[in-house]
Amino acid sequence: MSPVSGSATDDATQPSGPAFTAPGTLTPAITDMWDKDRSWTLRAYCDNGGYRGLRRAKTMSQDELVGLVKASNLRGRGGAGFPTGLKWSFLPAPDGGARYLVVNADESEPGTCKDIPTIMANPQALIEGVAICSRAIGCDHAFIYLRGEVAHVYRRLLRAVAEAGRSGMLDTGFGLDGDQPLTITAHAGAGAYICGEETALLDSLEGRRGHPRLKPPFPAVQGLYARPTVINNVETIASLPGILARGAEWYSAMGTERSKGHGIFSVSGHVVRPGQFEAPFGITMRELIELAGGIRPGHRLKFWVPGGSSTPIFGPEELDVPLDYESVGEAGSMLGTRALQVFDETVSVVRVVARWTEFYQHESCGKCTPCREGTYWMRQIMLRLEAGRGLPGDVEKLEDIASNIAGRSFCALGDASATPVLSGIKRFRGEFEAGYTSAAHELFPYGASAIVESAR
Repeated sequence: MSPVSGSATDDATQPSGPAFTAPGTLTPAITDMWDKDRSWTLRAYCDNGGYRGLRRAKTMSQDELVGLVKASNLRGRGGAGFPTGLKWSFLPAPDGGARYLVVNADESEPGTCKDIPTIMANPQALIEGVAICSRAIGCDHAFIYLRGEVAHVYRRLLRAVAEAGRSGMLDTGFGLDGDQPLTITAHAGAGAYICGEETALLDSLEGRRGHPRLKPPFPAVQGLYARPTVINNVETIASLPGILARGAEWYSAMGTERSKGHGIFSVSGHVVRPGQFEAPFGITMRELIELAGGIRPGHRLKFWVPGGSSTPIFGPEELDVPLDYESVGEAGSMLGTRALQVFDETVSVVRVVARWTEFYQHESCGKCTPCREGTYWMRQIMLRLEAGRGLPGDVEKLEDIASNIAGRSFCALGDASATPVLSGIKRFRGEFEAGYTSAAHELFPYGASAIVESAR
């Protein structure tokens, strides 16, 4: 007997629940099941309303599904924030050949930690979203590309895919004719940051070394195996079941004018209770820090980043900036993946930027000269400044190198490496110049900033 009950025509296919009013500060949707008993199982997911969205999707045409997602104003959660329904509509007209869905679960950005917890706690939401998207684009074979280092997450995903397959919900309703079964392949990558870039991910998925591809052609036209391909983030796809089950109006009633809906905000660093907070777009960092218990006792906020290490640094003066794509951009940074890292006054900015620079230098694929050479030389200078052995003009040289990387690399990794250097110098130039004479650990003892007591 299938653990998934109900038919394509039952009441569960229709949007249900109360009309949207004010949801409060937090709006758990994807994260709603994370604290349920055995939340990762199909039984628990269905007991909490799972697969209602897919049953409704199977009663709709491809055009109706794409239109519904467009109406919801769902934007991609991988960092760029591109409208999801519009992205799907870029696929060319069917030519009888295959088309694919690829889910980017290669969560690599320092500070980002939303997709892997989603797969661990509620993988069926992702699988249902994969099925809904596959139905919308006429796909019968979808891929989930996961980091290979997280073996325990990979095992859970494999079991979840197998469990969903046994349920019967994936047996029909997919492909160009809407009558094919859906195959979902979970693929473990080799752990390269560059494979989070969508075209490098495709190269890796095809069995080659992950290098970014020249665009155009774009993946929507010529992607996986040179066929039309949609590439979406885990959180984007996991948002679809709620939209199908509750309606586009429910989703678009949350958020701000141009950044609709809810998102997972990952708060880490020097707060009392770091963690995941799912809230409507437009919440402020001040509110999130309060939800996280405030800055650790006895300390004060020094700086924070809104979207991971590749986004410009913010300070206390930006605490009330609405966390949506437009407001954060106007304030001089990027919302990115909502990896909100918090640093108090015990932290050396030079040390933090040096660690980020080392990361980007290590993860550069080496394809283009600005990134390959620029990250190497930025790392050398940053390590000198951190050790208090900076040479006269090093700060200016850093600015020059970073400025020559930004906008000149083959993919966004170059921009990502330049951003923390340029924003760090802009806001804390005096700390960088102090590296001519004083080591960072002397000015800011590393033990004082340690979060784990044993590291002090």
